[in-house]
Amino acid sequence: MFTIGADPEIFVGKGGKFVSAHDMVKGDKINPFPVEDGAVQVDGMALEFNIDPAISEEDFIRKIDKVMSQLKGMIGDYDFLHGCSVFFTKDDVVGVPVKNFELGCSADYNAYTLSENPVPNSSLNMRTAGGHIHIGGFESDKIYRPEHFKLSAGLARAMDKYVGIYSLLWDMDDRRRELYGKAGAFRPKKYGMEYRTMSNAWIFSKDLVSFVYKQTQKAVESYVDGERVDEGIYQDIINSSDRSHPLLKTKESNMVREMMYG
Repeated sequence: MFTIGADPEIFVGKGGKFVSAHDMVKGDKINPFPVEDGAVQVDGMALEFNIDPAISEEDFIRKIDKVMSQLKGMIGDYDFLHGCSVFFTKDDVVGVPVKNFELGCSADYNAYTLSENPVPNSSLNMRTAGGHIHIGGFESDKIYRPEHFKLSAGLARAMDKYVGIYSLLWDMDDRRRELYGKAGAFRPKKYGMEYRTMSNAWIFSKDLVSFVYKQTQKAVESYVDGERVDEGIYQDIINSSDRSHPLLKTKESNMVREMMYG
């Protein structure tokens, strides 16, 4: 049985202005702070939360809402910023420890070439917030053995087709892909795999949370049924932000546009 989870990152601010969240909550990459239905942590100058694996759409929506609410309760009168990229000045980061400027903790991979993605440039005065999806249910202690790694890559390509291209319709900020979020970005995990292409923009709308779950379910089911996404057309659409492509003129595209614009 496959499960679906997530570990989005969120920027914090006051009056719409970015504020580093490096000291706002307990928990870090090594030791996340447990909360009901998940955990929270500091991630560089942003915050991050993860939910426990969900077994249904309703469970997924509830856990995202529950953990986000608990995280919001920990940051006092600060607000969640809805943007998925921020630029900061020297004044914005006075007192921020050097370790919080570091980007990433381990490599991720390109599902089309199976090679490691380039390390982002941490010297840029920009940081981004991902909205990664976890697909569980095919556990392995040896995540780089060919069977597990290739299954993870295959699911990442399916996610590009069923989820990733549609994220272009609700996320108009293309700057993030300068650092992270190229098509087919994934990590093999002991629980299964992590799809790393999308930003966090979907977590702020219950309709989009529902859509992401349903489309992830479609991606998994299509893969289980034998569909293999090997062509690079979805990769090209995502990496070039081609929102006018004919493959984005579907009923799913219309659903997203209806959610966004009514």
